[in-house]
Amino acid sequence: MYQKIIRPVLFNIDPEKVHYFTFSALRKLFLLPGSQKLVRQNFVVEDKRLEREVFGIKFPNPVGLAAGFDKDAKLFKELSNFGFGFVEIGTLTPQPQPGNEKKRLFRLREDKAIINRMGFNNGGVAEAVERLKKNTGVLIGGNIGKNKITPNENAVDDYMICFNALFEHVDYFVVNVSSPNTPNLRELQDKEPLTKLLNTLQQDNLKRPKSKPILLKIAPDLTDTQLLDIIDIIKETGIAGVIATNTTISREGLTSPDQKETGGLSGKPLTKRATEVIRFLSEKSNQAFPIIGVGGIMTPKDAIEKLEAGASLVQLYTGFIYEGPQLVKKINQEILKRS
Repeated sequence: MYQKIIRPVLFNIDPEKVHYFTFSALRKLFLLPGSQKLVRQNFVVEDKRLEREVFGIKFPNPVGLAAGFDKDAKLFKELSNFGFGFVEIGTLTPQPQPGNEKKRLFRLREDKAIINRMGFNNGGVAEAVERLKKNTGVLIGGNIGKNKITPNENAVDDYMICFNALFEHVDYFVVNVSSPNTPNLRELQDKEPLTKLLNTLQQDNLKRPKSKPILLKIAPDLTDTQLLDIIDIIKETGIAGVIATNTTISREGLTSPDQKETGGLSGKPLTKRATEVIRFLSEKSNQAFPIIGVGGIMTPKDAIEKLEAGASLVQLYTGFIYEGPQLVKKINQEILKRS
């Protein structure tokens, strides 16, 4: 139904407008009596064999929704009814910011991909916290970043503000230094500034009565040498793990008219590279830390390949948009077939 009826209609509308329309429609849908039960019956797969305990958290299944879809924590409860084991909100920044100028979101239909240059548009961490206070059971990851106007030398302060604000309201944290859409942000992936940032967060984390897992989200464009640095940094700072990967700045092999738009590319063109990064990190670290695999998961096979490459959990974004919520169910069913 989604691919034959709903997607053709949605894909004839500007992608950013569709995003907000979908949020409004889902919010209204779940106000209808019995709607939550009906949706869950159609999409949620419940089975003990799907449960995963990763960095001290028990996930009901290993398929999550990646950051960027529910930036402001406005729809995490509703989205969880489509079968996700966890939902990652953000990227959130200390202060609200509008992001980059529109148009900033592009569908590459021929490539089953999306290019975005959103630029951390969000309403600020304080607003998101107020919504998260109403959470009753959804496992939440908090993806945090810095404001565009904050210089890199003061970036640690922005991450700490978000960390402190979200601490009581999320189950794990994700440090995003790999988005290509905030000027100079990726410079924070260099070994010295990244080590400083993660050490600062982790030192504060360990002082608390109960610490929270901190993960690092990395770009797929890192070289093998840089990936080895990432392994060293995780060992040195003691953070919980990695999310591999964010969007790419590569445009290799694209055929769609909008392929030259600037921004981060996600979807099918990223499938192979994201899996390569997962396998490299897993093998070179001797599986020393958990990896959440994300990037180009368009089919159950793509998800299984990432799990077999060394990922403990996976996340969807572009695949969810192109294939619909049925993809979550199909991945969980495929995992069960192989268990």
